[in-house]
Amino acid sequence: MAENTMKLEVITPERSFYTGDVTFVELNTTEGEVGIYARHIPMTMIIAPGVLTITEEDGTKKKAALLKGFVEVTETTMSILAEVAEWPEDINVERAKKAEERARKRLETKSADIDIARAELALKRALVRKGLKA
Repeated sequence: MAENTMKLEVITPERSFYTGDVTFVELNTTEGEVGIYARHIPMTMIIAPGVLTITEEDGTKKKAALLKGFVEVTETTMSILAEVAEWPEDINVERAKKAEERARKRLETKSADIDIARAELALKRALVRKGLKA
């Protein structure tokens, strides 16, 4: 592994989503959008719905939808434990559009029995999926 790289591992309950040496990783956390280079200070963060951008050793950028989970960073490794991670080609656009419509309807009803935070999260997830496919 080169001095300017780190080992990235993205794991979901279904599979090992990605493993490789990378130079830079961008993702959304509950604290905001972050970018991590090799030799970063150790830390852990909670993932928020957004686009995961992986820059590989040769400069190739890969994008994926990352919807929920945790990330742990050490000086030489970055581990992402995600509930959901999807490559653009795995995303069903029609399903994402329908999920967006359902979430917007729930938010518009303003009914007392609607869990607003859950509906807002569903909307964010649908928009991430839809946006990554665009």
